[in-house]
Amino acid sequence: MSVQCEICPRRCKLDKGESGNCLIRKNVDEKLVLTTYGYPCATHVDPVEKKPLFHFMPGTKAYSVATAGCNLHCKNCQNWEISQSPPDKVPARHLPPKELVKEAKKYNCKSIAYTYTDPVVFFEYAYDTSAIARKEGIKNILVTAGYINKEPMKVLCKNVDAANIDLKAYSDKFYRDVCRATLKPVLEALVTTKSCGVMVEVTNLLIPTLNDSDKDITELVKWVKANMGKETPLHFSRFFPNFRMRNLPATSINKLKNARKIALAEGLEYVYIGNVPTEEAESTFCPFCKELLIQRSGYSILKNQIQDGKCSKCKNKIYGVWK
Repeated sequence: MSVQCEICPRRCKLDKGESGNCLIRKNVDEKLVLTTYGYPCATHVDPVEKKPLFHFMPGTKAYSVATAGCNLHCKNCQNWEISQSPPDKVPARHLPPKELVKEAKKYNCKSIAYTYTDPVVFFEYAYDTSAIARKEGIKNILVTAGYINKEPMKVLCKNVDAANIDLKAYSDKFYRDVCRATLKPVLEALVTTKSCGVMVEVTNLLIPTLNDSDKDITELVKWVKANMGKETPLHFSRFFPNFRMRNLPATSINKLKNARKIALAEGLEYVYIGNVPTEEAESTFCPFCKELLIQRSGYSILKNQIQDGKCSKCKNKIYGVWK
């Protein structure tokens, strides 16, 4: 008898012994099984700024975890060795949820980040771990492309405090051509996550000739402002040739600066540039009085002037989770 997975929009229908598009969800004896449950292929202690999250507990460490597999197949994937490989081809270690939380505490991490591949596909592992972490006073972070159905996203968000969600382009054609996916579910996931009370930041990787025109950028920015709110932090990230997209050059610095200029002009309050050092564009300024609040250099915090979630100068509230 076949079983159907309802986690993501692909809704894979699997015959006995068959694995889904993500490679890690399998029909085992007529039950849908996550074959990587408790077996991460990557665990690291990262600064939370690396996620990237600039409005969530700055200067703290996040215990970062991933399993093999992914339900997107982006031509530019930087983690393709683990995201595009079946679990039996990727080294992993046994780390069930309780042990994972213990490790996070051992390394004095204030949060656990489900990242590198996509927590959408290792849903049960991420959910069970996040529930234990919350009881232990550890916060939870999703770093995801957001290709997930609405109801599962609501469930996953129950224990989540912050998320960085990729909005790869405001173009269904881009998603179909580059990711073998579609745009609409990602837009729905963005709105759903924020409506669940999760602190959301958005990342847009600018890829030369594919999603970096002024029109592309303006449409994406306008959608974020209208549907997520002008306070939603937006990171424009620099593309580097990788995987099946080695024919394109790295994104120019001027293109990234131009994207930030467009976003600020359209009214977004917090706009950053990633994957390249830019002093002004990696620091946080008060949108009300323009005071420099958080000065960053790479992943390091040089100065933090936010007090009780407010600007230290004008006392207006700054969007984010600060303690």
